[in-house]
Parts: sequence; structure tokens; C-alpha cells
Amino acid sequence: MAGGRLIDRSLEWTGSDEEVDEATLRAWRLALLRYVHRLTGSADQAEDIAQESLLRLLREGGTTIHSPRAWLFRVASNLVRDQARRSATSQRVVPIDVPREERPDLDYERAERIALVRAALDRLVSRDREILMMRESGFAYAEIAEAIGVRTESVATLVMRALGRFRRAFEKQELDDASA
Repeated sequence: MAGGRLIDRSLEWTGSDEEVDEATLRAWRLALLRYVHRLTGSADQAEDIAQESLLRLLREGGTTIHSPRAWLFRVASNLVRDQARRSATSQRVVPIDVPREERPDLDYERAERIALVRAALDRLVSRDREILMMRESGFAYAEIAEAIGVRTESVATLVMRALGRFRRAFEKQELDDASA
């Protein structure tokens, strides 16, 4: 996708108000990369899954997808789940964000914090993890609802419950690490 055109024309989906052009797909791709990277911990896996998800979306162009962005993230979530079932590879933290100034002391603390968060997230069921990742990626509740297959009215409750479970998992992880 780098350097080349993603699509030659904008796509419209039946039943959707969204028109998807190349600029929109590029913005979705970046958000999708961040989302999948947070789920997998691997920049390489994130790139592969984002690319596959976008290809599937482009193949579906013109069909009855109500919300293409939510559909795209749901496909990516399913691909992450499928890949996790197929292989139990070790996760590594590879930042894909903008480089920062080097501060070994802060880098060490940040790496420890990231490891704690990732370990706490790993203790959650996949649905809770996905809900929290989508929320942190800026998804509207309606998009989260469509991506996980629930009613929009349920999302606020699901988010609060997932946050509570995350907090408990994080605190337990901190205690486990402190005693180790």
C-alpha cells in the first residue's frame, strides 16, 4: 500500500451513509495498525492483519455493510483471534509511534509499565480487551457495538465492567510482579 494507490475511486456501501475514499482508507489503516498492534504486541502482525482486513473491505465494496469502519475493525479483531488460536508466539513490544528523545531511566519505567498493562490485558477475556482497545482508539459506542455485535445501549455498561476487570487485573499484576 505504501506509495501506491489504495483505490481508484471512492466506494459507497448500500445501507451506509459513508463514502470511503483513499484518504479515509489511509486514516483507517493507521488507526487499525495501532489497534491491532495493541492487541498483538507485534508490529509485523499488525501490518499483516491490517492489510488483510483492508483487502477484505475493498473486496466487499458495494455490498450491504452498514458501517464500513466498524466492519473493518471487527474483521481485524477476528483475524487476531484466529491467529492467536493458530500460534502461541511470544509477544514483544515494538513502538510504532513517533520517536521520542532517549531517556534510559524513563524508557525503563515506561517499558515496565507497558509490560504490566499488557500482562493485565492478557488476563482479560478477548471481548473485554477488544472493547477497551476500541475505546482507547477513539471509537464511538455505536461503532464498538457493531464491531462486537451488541446493542449500542449496552456498550457503556460493557466498557465500565471491562475497566473494572482491567483495574483488578492490573492491581493483581502489580502485586504479582512486586512479590516476584
